[in-house]
Amino acid sequence: MLSIEQERALRSAIFAWLDDKQLAGQYEFTRDELANFTVGGQRLPLIDRGRGIRNPAQFSSTLSIMTSLNGPYADLLDTAAFVQYAYRAGDSSDNLKLRRAFEQKDPLIYFEAVRTGRYVAHYPVYVVADDPITRVFTVTMDEALRFFGDPATMTPDQRSYAERTVKSRRHQPAFRAKVMHAYANSCAICSLKHVELLDAAHIIPDADVLGFARVTNGLSLCKIHHAAYDRNLLGITPDYVVRIDEELLDEVDGPMIRYGLQDMHGRRLTVPRRAGDRPDREALAVRFEAFAA
Repeated sequence: MLSIEQERALRSAIFAWLDDKQLAGQYEFTRDELANFTVGGQRLPLIDRGRGIRNPAQFSSTLSIMTSLNGPYADLLDTAAFVQYAYRAGDSSDNLKLRRAFEQKDPLIYFEAVRTGRYVAHYPVYVVADDPITRVFTVTMDEALRFFGDPATMTPDQRSYAERTVKSRRHQPAFRAKVMHAYANSCAICSLKHVELLDAAHIIPDADVLGFARVTNGLSLCKIHHAAYDRNLLGITPDYVVRIDEELLDEVDGPMIRYGLQDMHGRRLTVPRRAGDRPDREALAVRFEAFAA
């Protein structure tokens, strides 16, 4: 068994590895990649191949939990502030280690399945409630919310704050992973394939009541086209045609403006191969109205 300091150092090293991967543009992880993770030359699987919970023998408490996929193309992402994790049958040691994570306030990783064999990582997450009657643990999806304690005792204002806080933070990694996969890690406008320079852009902003966390409300765009789209310098018609702002078309300001934006005027969007992942035409129409205005 590791000392508390050693265990905390390993958790920090794992979080740093996840940070580095995401900074490089990687937001989804394969089952093999997670199962064969190494640190300090030693193999330390981050998931258990046969169960939804990972409890390394040398750890005093749980390292990670993961979801299963509801379907091969589950599209609407979960943005709940809290998730529940049922006890394992009987008096399992898994229950004991998850209870210790609650008692010791240890940070965990929550791996969310986005498609078969692929996961996004939410971290750190914390167990904030343990109900031995219903045999359910409650996990908060945002570090700041752990200070509110058991969500069952939260005031309506606190719960509203929790839901607003988590909506954007939680869905972004899964949204990005699904959009990047749908568009084959390529900008839908210019076909740039450097994933670290690509964003998962929303058609209808996620803050809007219609801004669903769905792939069909997303576009894979390079950073310059994402910025231009967000600022209505670039529009996309419901028929998937790119339009550039008229004033910008007349501007003379070097090769970036010319080749990066002006030459995109009239270009057809490259859409996902799977029809169910293609941009929603009604959402594009709503957004294009704002551009045209």
